Amino acid sequence: MKKIHIALLLAVTSGAAVCLSFKGVHEDPDIALLRKLYSSGDPAQWPKAIVDPNVKNFKDIGALPEVVHPKDNPFNAAKKELGKTLFFDPRLSVSGQIACASCHDPQLGWGDGKRVSFGHDRQLGKRNAMSLFNTAYFEKLFWDGRANSLEDQARFPIADHVEMNMNVNDMEKKVKTFSGYKPMFKAAFGSDSISMDKIFKAIACFERTIVSPESRFDLFIKGRSQALKDEEVLGLHLFRTKAGCVNCHNSGVFSDDQFHNDGQTLFASASEDLGLYNVTKNRSDVGKFRTPSLRETANTGPWFHHGNFPTLKDVVFFYNLGNPSPIQRVYKGDRDSLLPKTSPILKKLSLNDREIDALIAFLHSITTTPQRLKPITDFPK
Repeated sequence: MKKIHIALLLAVTSGAAVCLSFKGVHEDPDIALLRKLYSSGDPAQWPKAIVDPNVKNFKDIGALPEVVHPKDNPFNAAKKELGKTLFFDPRLSVSGQIACASCHDPQLGWGDGKRVSFGHDRQLGKRNAMSLFNTAYFEKLFWDGRANSLEDQARFPIADHVEMNMNVNDMEKKVKTFSGYKPMFKAAFGSDSISMDKIFKAIACFERTIVSPESRFDLFIKGRSQALKDEEVLGLHLFRTKAGCVNCHNSGVFSDDQFHNDGQTLFASASEDLGLYNVTKNRSDVGKFRTPSLRETANTGPWFHHGNFPTLKDVVFFYNLGNPSPIQRVYKGDRDSLLPKTSPILKKLSLNDREIDALIAFLHSITTTPQRLKPITDFPK
């Protein structure tokens, strides 16, 4: 029989949130009890999350909230359709061959499945294409947070010489030459005039609709107690406790929308990337990258900003070892001040093989079937 603390039983009986600790319990946690608590439909009944003292403004995992569209770019169906068409239109690039959808394929988790993306003239970029799933919930966009909104974000890949390589003013002029777009702009904005601002607003409006459907995890916490397998229930509990994932991957989005140094700056190597520091120039931001959402994560590999982790097991192994960093070469002068400091939140986890497998199984439970959104190929003339 599994041994459970008397204090735990009393807490469950009283209806209080409890902590099913891995210390002091001689055998595995009681999966039946975990299933009952997590699928109760009441998060107050869940075992208490183990949150690192360095974490501020913690929000537990749960269902996705409703998307809020900005007042200066309200939603309407015609604008969404216009944005979708522009998103798939390769004519927004200088070559006429690269669209937003080239790096954000709905059948590849709204990423591209590559380690790093390629763009104009088959040039390789430096970073993995982030999934567009649930970007509506983020305040800062890109791995380094250089865009302040989806409207702001849209201009970066168009102008980047490695990506679409199109001057945004020239892009606006080009779209204006396609008279077939005029009725779409009229339906979306009330006027058939075409502008750069409207183009970016339409694309952003469409991207805000790229939201994860309900996963088996969502059904489970709403009360469908058999939606998760035993291994996945254990993985859920590990995610919130021993594994510490919830410290950064929290809220309904499974991201704190913050920036952390996870030991992957690759300092002093050919692949060095200083992340947020490149935007802010604040030394405290060296090596920090935005916490990605883990919803749909089983469909959005390879992982990390550099795409060097080909499997989820590689990712979990890395964190389980405490984010070991290679010995950094020390530079003289100002270069010394840029030596990255890994976040204190990240510590060795000591997960065993069964726990690692359970954690990966849980990540699959917050991943849904890849979308079969039909790409647009017939564009306005």
